[in-house]
Amino acid sequence: MAITWILVANASLARLYANLGPKQGLQLVKEIAHPESRMKNAELSSDRAGQMQAGGSGHGSREQQTPPKLNAARSFAQMLAKELYLGRSRNLFGRAILVAPPAFMGMLNATLDGPTSQMVTDRLEKDYTKSSEPTLCGRLESCILV
Repeated sequence: MAITWILVANASLARLYANLGPKQGLQLVKEIAHPESRMKNAELSSDRAGQMQAGGSGHGSREQQTPPKLNAARSFAQMLAKELYLGRSRNLFGRAILVAPPAFMGMLNATLDGPTSQMVTDRLEKDYTKSSEPTLCGRLESCILV
C-alpha cells in the first residue's frame, strides 16, 4: 500500500503527517510554523505609503495593492507546495490529502505544480491545525484507513 501524506495547514502553521496503511494511524513527518502570517499588516510593511510625483502640481501617495499579510500567507503556501513537490519527486508518498481553510486551500491549489496536484486525492476545507492526532484520525476516516 502506498504512503499517504496528509498536509493539515492554515496560513501560519502546517503539520505534515504520513499514513503508512490500514490501522497504522498518523505519524508526524514535519511541523512548519510561519510566524510572519500571524503579524499585523502594519508590522509587515513600512511606516507609511511611498510618495510619487503626480501629473500637475499635486502630490499623491501610493497604496500597496496587496496587503502584506496576504503576501505572507501566499509565501507560506509556496513553501508548503515546495515541500510536497520535493516529497513527490523523491517518491516519499503515493497520494496526498490537503486540509486547510477555504482561502488558504485556494492559495495551496494555485501554487502546486501539475504532477503534485494530480496526486492529491482529497481536499477538506477545514482548519484542523489545533486538532489532536486521534481527533484528526476520526475526522479523516472517510479519506484514509486509520
